[in-house]
Amino acid sequence: MTRRRTSFWRLGALAAFAAAAAGAPATAQLFINDPDFRRGPIESNDPLIGLPIPGATAAEYRAHMLWNLRSGLNVAALQCQFSPYLRAVSNYNALLAHHSRELATAYTTLSGYFTRRHGPRDGPRRFDDYSTTTYNNFSTLQAQMGFCQTATNIAKEALHRPKGELHLVAASRMRELRNSLVVSVPTFHSSSPLSFRTFPMPNLTDPCANLRGKQLRRCQTGR
Repeated sequence: MTRRRTSFWRLGALAAFAAAAAGAPATAQLFINDPDFRRGPIESNDPLIGLPIPGATAAEYRAHMLWNLRSGLNVAALQCQFSPYLRAVSNYNALLAHHSRELATAYTTLSGYFTRRHGPRDGPRRFDDYSTTTYNNFSTLQAQMGFCQTATNIAKEALHRPKGELHLVAASRMRELRNSLVVSVPTFHSSSPLSFRTFPMPNLTDPCANLRGKQLRRCQTGR
């Protein structure tokens, strides 16, 4: 009887451990010791987030922060395919679908900012320029390993957040994502820094398009 109870207790403990592990975001380990990128909260109007948008409202700054987060994760999905373990593409596409409404609202708000500031004729072009430069500012080679691990971990956390809470992920981890673009000298675990490949980055300004260019049905404001 004692042995049976002990076995049941062990099975229960293992099941609880497995459930807890399944419920927590998995981390992608490219390093023996993770580099410290100074994680911490950040305000949506902090200059560290991205390009300046003078005269923006609070809602426009929030959209700006979300757009920079999405841009960084987009670049990671394109540049971090050297490690299948990161699941960079599949997690990014799943994130687009999961947070489609919030991203669509950010897109509408931010494009509205450029129209308001530069007029209906010049505004869309300014928004395209802003988006292209934002993507390019996340492209990195020397710091790619640290950036890839940080970005893919952020994407995994975002997938565990309820819909409508992507801005909370941005507010808590955007500083870390930007800091990960700084070259560090960590200890590599499973990948050689000389063995990865880079991938071309298309100019993606549509929050409803995944990496294959397919439109996401649920990515529409108001649905």
